[in-house]
Amino acid sequence: MSSMFARNTRAAVKWRSPLSLRTFSVSRRVCEDKVKPPQPPKPIDDSTSALDYKRFHVTRPPPLPVMEVPRSRTAEEAVTNILYNTPPPNLQPYKKHILNCLVQNEPGVLSRVSGILAGRGVNIDSLVVCSTEIRDLSRMCLVLSGQDSVVEQVRRQLEDLVPVWAVLDYTHTKTISRELLLAKISILGPEYLDQQLAGGPTHQPITQAPPDADKLLREAQLAHNFEASAHPATDMHPPMTASQLLRFKHQHFQSISSLAQQFGGKIVDVSENTVIVELTGKTSRVEAFLSLVKPYGILEAARTGVMAMPRTPIPRAEEDVDLVDAGGPVDASLLPPG
Repeated sequence: MSSMFARNTRAAVKWRSPLSLRTFSVSRRVCEDKVKPPQPPKPIDDSTSALDYKRFHVTRPPPLPVMEVPRSRTAEEAVTNILYNTPPPNLQPYKKHILNCLVQNEPGVLSRVSGILAGRGVNIDSLVVCSTEIRDLSRMCLVLSGQDSVVEQVRRQLEDLVPVWAVLDYTHTKTISRELLLAKISILGPEYLDQQLAGGPTHQPITQAPPDADKLLREAQLAHNFEASAHPATDMHPPMTASQLLRFKHQHFQSISSLAQQFGGKIVDVSENTVIVELTGKTSRVEAFLSLVKPYGILEAARTGVMAMPRTPIPRAEEDVDLVDAGGPVDASLLPPG
């Protein structure tokens, strides 16, 4: 009887031991999971999902025309063709093109896009890349200068890239385009622009960083030279007081501030000898502002490039369309005499 009880006990231990080992391994795995550092969230979509989208949603353009293979020519015909029948160059005008690329937000996309443009010999006038409201989608705005046929070929090659979802051409589309400008302008006048660019009255190499005492000394010397040469003391013009010199110095500041307000900009930083102006507008408006403040002396200028978004058309009622159509040419024979 006791031997039978011992055999049953050993059998129960053998049957329960795998369960206990499994329970121990699960608890150990849970502890290891708690110790692991937090990982970044996995992307919702990867680059290959752009291929599936373009395969089923994007309408491919018609294929390029294929020329028939000519017959075999003799050497005389080939030389005559090279000498006298050379095809004319592409006479299409160069103009500005705006391409908007929707790309996957992952490393290496910008290098692949720039590689396509460099391979076709197209220069990038401006490039703006930013994330969108979708976590894994970025918008890339390219401004190019080239011929229509070359840019169209570039657009098709960009759209064939794996991480690119779509490429939109906004060249002939009504868009809202803006760019940001930050300009540091001198308020001392153009006479002291060279000294401000050099860092003081004496030019020193950039590699030799002067101490703070020397920098303050050069700035004081520059201000002293400005005050001394603003209105030299003569018999007809007596020396100016400190208040008059300060008022004369800030006339440039008032003029620059007025120009910034006229162009919808604002002054974001004021120092002793310079101001920084922030301006947002179209490219032509930014260039006009730069040309107007250039006589004062531009120390630094930074521009973001063009950001474009297409305008949404406003639907019109049928009676409005009829009124527009009725405004065409009028038959003179139907008018009353006189």
